[in-house]
Amino acid sequence: MDNAYDRLVDPTTQAFVAALLGALVAGSGVMAWHISDRLQHKQPEPPEEPLLPAGVAGVLSVLRSSAVVVGGDDVVLKASAPAYALGLVRGQDVVDSRLAEMVRQVRRDGQIREQEITMTRAGYPSRTVIARVAPLGSRLVLALVEDRTREHRVEEVRRDFVANVSHELKTPVGAIRLLADAVVDASDDPEAVVRFAQRMKKESERLSVLVQQIIELSRLQGDDPLEHPAPVDVDEVVTAAIDTSAIDAQNRRVTVTTSGESGLAVFGSHEQILIAVGNLVANAVNYSPAGSTVVVSSKTLEESVEIAVTDQGIGIPAGEIDRIFERFYRVDPARHRSTGGTGLGLSIVKHVAATHGGDVRVWSVEGQGSTFRLRLPRIASELASSGTTSRTTRSTHQEESP
Repeated sequence: MDNAYDRLVDPTTQAFVAALLGALVAGSGVMAWHISDRLQHKQPEPPEEPLLPAGVAGVLSVLRSSAVVVGGDDVVLKASAPAYALGLVRGQDVVDSRLAEMVRQVRRDGQIREQEITMTRAGYPSRTVIARVAPLGSRLVLALVEDRTREHRVEEVRRDFVANVSHELKTPVGAIRLLADAVVDASDDPEAVVRFAQRMKKESERLSVLVQQIIELSRLQGDDPLEHPAPVDVDEVVTAAIDTSAIDAQNRRVTVTTSGESGLAVFGSHEQILIAVGNLVANAVNYSPAGSTVVVSSKTLEESVEIAVTDQGIGIPAGEIDRIFERFYRVDPARHRSTGGTGLGLSIVKHVAATHGGDVRVWSVEGQGSTFRLRLPRIASELASSGTTSRTTRSTHQEESP
């Protein structure tokens, strides 16, 4: 084979090919050396500027407020968990158009802005927030949003309470003034004077009850949570509550009886629990027809004691049950005028239950009567040394209705 190749390619061509291959190898070596040297002396490129200033992400993660950082192209770069929960951000977009417009305005002029916004979302209750938007560096904008919904609702309740109190106080005060004028005009008519005086007495009693309940409700709302509740004897509370309404029950010919377990105790304030049970008993007596019976019972539940007051009165319409614990709410205003009701008794009961970590529930059928159940945390060891026993039924006896 070598002889055949030598015959086909002359020595001059062979020498040229050998020289060309040597040059290629030498050139490749030189090029590889230059590339290696360039890589060794190449200056490192500066790192890209971070999207958020150092430490900002850590600060945002611990803020209680909803925080959103928006970039120059209106894209959300960072948002805290509360911001997503509040519905401020979806994906990388600011959902609320007013907040997005505040971000654009701050980016344009660099001025800090603050605004109250009412947010509405389909299927969710509206929320009131305070948005504070400020520049964060040359390109970024920071929005801090505080949920003030609860504060606004409390303020609305306070305003309604003041307005309702003013209205309720005007009624008996105005009536007393008119009756006083009537007494003066009827000074020559002894029978008219007596009649007007009796009405003045009734209005003054109504005014006294209203003022007393306003004071009780204000004091209960001002009290701190019960940090050191004391044992409260349920039997003593029930007895005292019934005794408080004994005269009214006798006048209305309503019998008040007790039943259920005895020797039970709950944690809390004796005074507040007595006010709550007393209001339930008083309501039951006031709205029961003559000759009917009101039953006050107590029993042990798993972790609480239930005090139930059942009457055979006018009952509550189904559409009104959810509102009866509102302040000054009255199912039948005409009935309240005749009984002297203020519309505050059940609000006081609800507040006492909440303060003690319990609740109050109602069952009612219009025209058949109602049962209110007050549940309070119980004490495991009963007060009676012999344990829980069946309470002997006793009653407040009145004259039989004719």
